[in-house]
Amino acid sequence: MTGAWAPIEREGARVLLLDDFGRLLVIKGHDPHEPTRSWWFTPGGGLDPGEEPRAAAARELLEETGHHLEPHALEGPVWERTAVFDFMSRPYIQHETFFVARLDSCTVLNSSALTESEEETIDEVTWLTHSELAVAAIEVFPARLREPWDEFSRWDGVTRNLGTVEE
Repeated sequence: MTGAWAPIEREGARVLLLDDFGRLLVIKGHDPHEPTRSWWFTPGGGLDPGEEPRAAAARELLEETGHHLEPHALEGPVWERTAVFDFMSRPYIQHETFFVARLDSCTVLNSSALTESEEETIDEVTWLTHSELAVAAIEVFPARLREPWDEFSRWDGVTRNLGTVEE
């Protein structure tokens, strides 16, 4: 990790949102401090004080993509992990909980609820197939999305701990 800052440690929640065609809704972002670096990631982010992970995941989905789902519509958690990463020259340790949901429609909505940081870093929101993400020329977060999606697309009720991942 870069910089002399102490890591920001926080809880986070993410949504693995699938459409009728089996595609996953992903966001393309970049780090303004490293303009040549970009990546695909799932909707999600940090929990607000006192917020439950399921509620945070639904809120982040709405803020970042415009898709509204009630927290009870999210299945899971399907994955848990600790992600260690740098973003905007700051180190982060984020304890993440992943939920899965499905939509009948494959529309991409615009959101007006982006934070200033999201406005600066989000480039695109789109639906991609597993095949497209598996061979993406840019980074994919979590990298596990390059592997088969069966453990969340056909979730068996078991929460899988993915451990600590440095990204």
